[in-house]
Amino acid sequence: MSNALYRTGRWAAAHHRLVVLAWVVGALAIVAVNRVGGGGAVDDFRVPGVESQAAVDLLEARFPERAGATAMVVFHTDNGAVTDPANAGSIEAAIAEVRSLDHVLGVTDPLASPRSIAADGATAFAAVQFDAATAELGRATLEALFDTAAPAERGGVQVEFGGELPTVLKERSEGPAEMIGMLAALVVLFVTFRAVVATVMPLGVAVAGLATGLSIVGLLSGLIDIPSIAPRLGTMIGLGVGIDYALFVLSRHRDQLEHGMEVNESIGRTNATAGQAVVVAGGTVVVAILGLQFAGIPFVAALGYSASIVVAVAVLVAITLLPALLGFARHRVLPGRHRSPAGSPEPVHRGWVRWAGWVAHHPWRTGIAATVVLVTLAVPVLDMRLGQADAGSDPPSTTHRRAYDLLATGFGDGFNGPLLIVVDLAGAVDATVPDRISAAVAADPGVRAVSPPERNAAGDTGLITAIPTTKPQDQATSDLVHRLRTEILPAATAETGAEALVGGPTAGFIDQSDKIADRLPWFIGAVVSLSFLLLMTVFRSILVPLKAAVLNLLSIGAAYGVVVAVFQWGWGRSLIGLDEAVPIASFVPMMMFAILFGLSMDYEVFILSRIREEYHRGHSNIDSVVEGLGATAKVITAAALIMISVFLGFVASEDPVVKMMGVGLATAVAVDATVVRMVLVPSTMALVGDPNWWLPRWLDRILPRLDLEAEPDPEPDPATDVAITSEGASR
Repeated sequence: MSNALYRTGRWAAAHHRLVVLAWVVGALAIVAVNRVGGGGAVDDFRVPGVESQAAVDLLEARFPERAGATAMVVFHTDNGAVTDPANAGSIEAAIAEVRSLDHVLGVTDPLASPRSIAADGATAFAAVQFDAATAELGRATLEALFDTAAPAERGGVQVEFGGELPTVLKERSEGPAEMIGMLAALVVLFVTFRAVVATVMPLGVAVAGLATGLSIVGLLSGLIDIPSIAPRLGTMIGLGVGIDYALFVLSRHRDQLEHGMEVNESIGRTNATAGQAVVVAGGTVVVAILGLQFAGIPFVAALGYSASIVVAVAVLVAITLLPALLGFARHRVLPGRHRSPAGSPEPVHRGWVRWAGWVAHHPWRTGIAATVVLVTLAVPVLDMRLGQADAGSDPPSTTHRRAYDLLATGFGDGFNGPLLIVVDLAGAVDATVPDRISAAVAADPGVRAVSPPERNAAGDTGLITAIPTTKPQDQATSDLVHRLRTEILPAATAETGAEALVGGPTAGFIDQSDKIADRLPWFIGAVVSLSFLLLMTVFRSILVPLKAAVLNLLSIGAAYGVVVAVFQWGWGRSLIGLDEAVPIASFVPMMMFAILFGLSMDYEVFILSRIREEYHRGHSNIDSVVEGLGATAKVITAAALIMISVFLGFVASEDPVVKMMGVGLATAVAVDATVVRMVLVPSTMALVGDPNWWLPRWLDRILPRLDLEAEPDPEPDPATDVAITSEGASR
């Protein structure tokens, strides 16, 4: 790989115009094709193999008129009651328009039953039943539903839309997240490099790679269902890793130029070393993220596919487009005073060297202190509760949030999370089973109300709607679902030949959380094992990858703990624009672990490669740690600051899940680049000593060779040599 990347880098530098032109044409073509033929986002929350999905499947097979998506049209007036003649006429006109829509199977009359009118008479609702799932109906159906509000609004009645369809298909505001992150990155890059070209280049290639990657994701959405949140997460990850990878490559190139190395030779060697580290780290991120498919949930797997595409494109940009741009820039990537072809003195990192020396000579003190910090931050993870934030955590400016609040005020918190109990009566020997189930469910203290049982035309399937007393995202609602499944329904259907299944969107999200929680430990174990094997192969050591695995678990545990404290416990939630505490979105811990594993690999490989290089030059273990940390700390700190800035920019998003990812990733990078890399890594390596680099001979023989710092063995390239000769004067 080293030689191939060396040749790629030199060729790209020598033919920089051709490479840049090819990238521009290719990227524009992909973006254009996506604009014309790309698919749209589809939020399909199906969870194969769980009870809520079995309930949906049974309804689709036997009771299709109740299997489609639903919505709630909520009417509210501040003047009188909804039943007043003027208000009632406006509401009836709106309901008539709803009934006329395509895909609408039925609409309840909001004024015909006391059940649909709040106790104060100011709020009423109509339940809308569609003939297809939310993913099939799409945004056009929702827009048509919104248009039906006009007659009631002209009559002075407030109309809001809630329930499944409006909540799932809600618009996601882009916000200033990307701009905040990019501006902060520019500041950090300029302070780090003190050269305009070097400041702009990492951001430019990251944006180019992001645009290309997201366009490919758009094309993929024509083949599979890509969730609407995928582009936001892809942007967050793509900007972060794109700038990070470009920063590592550019830093190595600048160091070599400052030592007097010829430009194209430096680009080739940079691609062979730093570029190879980028390929390994990026490839590891891709593999880890693709592992999300083992969650067994199509929604989560699709997030993994889209994120992995963005990361793969970022790697490709770093080893092809960036070398070409470096060929264009020549010595302009250096500050003006360092552009002499003779090179500049080796940079001295006295501050970082002093810090590294102090840590290495006080390993017990620093190691224990750092561990205490990480463990303290990780304590809240013991109380982590996976779930899904409901519409009550969305901005009040959205119609589904206003509908949620009106229904909760008028009919109780649990009204926004109804549970559908689907009863299979095909083998039932007692026709009164649905009534028995309804009575048993209504007797539970966690149930506010139960609807009369419905039957399909064949009489072999029943449907009962239960309204909990608590919000959809509350732990008590999850407890109620589990209690219904394990105690109440089995007792009510015992010896009747009937089977009752708990379904509906709320139960579906609970099942999704349970399934991910069951598979998360296995996923983490697989990722940690992969990191151990990879680092053992790269660094020819057992203890180095073992320590890395433990430290990664500590840093990610700390990030999990902060996310739980902020979002689930509500500490400081007002500072990030969150109205109420929310459970941790079920897929966030798995997604965070996959991403952070790869990002920590970047820093791990970067710092340990330099430490091992110093050790192999004959320095003592402690001196190697001090010199290696001193030489890499500046770049790692700059990369971490950029990552943190990019991730924190997404906290400005209105989506709680995007906020969650932003806070979690920013925290993890901050902890990993400071407490772990700058304290725990040098302290533990100083404590262990020379055994850091011990590997049994039999294991050394069977492990493949993957030396990220190996010098390439360049082959003569006449075209490149000619280009170098002709451009030498332009340095």
